[in-house]
Amino acid sequence: MSVVAPENTPVWVDESRCKACDICVSVCPAGVLAMELEPSSTLGAMVRIKHPESCTGCINCELNCPDFAIFVAEKNEYKFAKLNDDAKARQEAIIANKYRYPGN
Repeated sequence: MSVVAPENTPVWVDESRCKACDICVSVCPAGVLAMELEPSSTLGAMVRIKHPESCTGCINCELNCPDFAIFVAEKNEYKFAKLNDDAKARQEAIIANKYRYPGN
């Protein structure tokens, strides 16, 4: 069964399924995702879509999610970005900051 994307959304999370393992954040090449503190979550954090405009549609996050909690729109539903140096640098900063968005 295919999941229909919310309108004009490249990537979204089913927070009820997410256990905050941060795997999706670790495999995103464009710094689209980051973890934020969320006391009600199983591990005290939750993935957030910080830069949807940078999503390349690579589906690494969706393919690597062990809980089937993250989804990426189909190529015919959304015009994805090209990976650029700013996005790569943002991803490196997120990883260096223990998967949290720098400043959080």
